[in-house]
Amino acid sequence: MWVAHIPVISARTGVDHDQLGGLLLLLGASAFIGMQVCGRLIDRLGSRPVTIGAALLLSAVIIAPVLAVDALTLAAALVAFGFANGCLDVSMNAQAVVVERAHRRPIMSSFHGFFSAGSLLGSGVVAATLWADVGVIPTVACAAVAGVGVVAWNARGLADREVGSDDASRRAESTAGGAPAKWWHTVDRRRLVLLALVAFALMLAEGTAYDWSALHVVETFGSAEAVGAIAFGAFSATMTVARFVIDPVVGSVGPVAVVRYGGLLGTAGILIAVLSPVPALAIVGWGVFGLGLAGLIPQIFTAAGNLSSESSGRTISAVVGCGYLGMLAGPAVVGFISSRTSLNTGLLAAVAALVLAVALAPVVRPDGARATAVGDGARSPDAT
Repeated sequence: MWVAHIPVISARTGVDHDQLGGLLLLLGASAFIGMQVCGRLIDRLGSRPVTIGAALLLSAVIIAPVLAVDALTLAAALVAFGFANGCLDVSMNAQAVVVERAHRRPIMSSFHGFFSAGSLLGSGVVAATLWADVGVIPTVACAAVAGVGVVAWNARGLADREVGSDDASRRAESTAGGAPAKWWHTVDRRRLVLLALVAFALMLAEGTAYDWSALHVVETFGSAEAVGAIAFGAFSATMTVARFVIDPVVGSVGPVAVVRYGGLLGTAGILIAVLSPVPALAIVGWGVFGLGLAGLIPQIFTAAGNLSSESSGRTISAVVGCGYLGMLAGPAVVGFISSRTSLNTGLLAAVAALVLAVALAPVVRPDGARATAVGDGARSPDAT
């Protein structure tokens, strides 16, 4: 609802491109803060109540940006919207980790597939309502009501917090000597840092497609803007479809192989787009790029959630937060390089990010004790 309405909201509030760039940074900063606050709440209350609260909050504040009348009110609206969105990003992924453990097989990519499908559905609804000249406020208000309805319908079915038999002993050990240990002392900090680094790299690459795929085809080949939109559509479509079918692959070959070979496939896709002599082949490249990236971030989030049962909320919030920073940094990095060389050269930043992810792929290997939470098939291939 927000992204598809940006042109309309910008016109309504009189915000120019420079101001919009600053407001988007404000949105990102408030989302990052929401992620960190929410991580602590998840570890204290569990992901179920926090997910419900964050989803209701997001449903309420999504109306705020379209009610803004100037830059100041839009800034206030985006602070609230970003905070709620950040809270939900962390809490729903933490909830997904709990559900995946209960299912004892990989299902995280399918959750992210529904996220991608929601993006496509939302943009389609906005396009249809704008074409039909339906008011912006009624459109977003209906979306808000639908969000509340979905939460009310599903709240009772969400999973309660896991309480493992070994949690009490870990807490007792962490409080030995009087004061409780810092949460990062309860996890493998080296692995946490590497997961955060890979999340940053992968979402930097993903952000490149969101912000530059359409412009790449338009500027490189002099194509019409409609043709440029097809490039982003190809990326979004292949990513969405692949996320619904990749979970069995993870169960068969393991998450390390998915990250490694998915990263290589994504690298091939961006190179096809950059080196293509014609727009049609570039569009194919962006589609291959989406296909390669589809299953990577879900494996990172699953690995982060399984680092610790006691502080999974904060481990997920740290990794998701770093990934979000990568999403914000990607367009800036590409723009900085492009302004001094060319857009094709700037897009090679995504290649560097994916090469890093491929090199660090073993960081998603499940621990022996927790590998059974996502199925035995995820263990043996990664041990070789």
